[in-house]
Amino acid sequence: MKKVLFMFLAVGVLSFASCASTENSVEDTAEEVGDEVEDAADEVEDEIDR
Repeated sequence: MKKVLFMFLAVGVLSFASCASTENSVEDTAEEVGDEVEDAADEVEDEIDR
């Protein structure tokens, strides 16, 4: 369930970031979202391993 929630969050942030006025800020935001999704996936994997 957490994976689905984080994926929806990532999609929402990416769609919001696509409205930015400059390409650089979109790329930066996409990298940040990617990092957050990876962190969330790691947390979910840790919970599953328990």
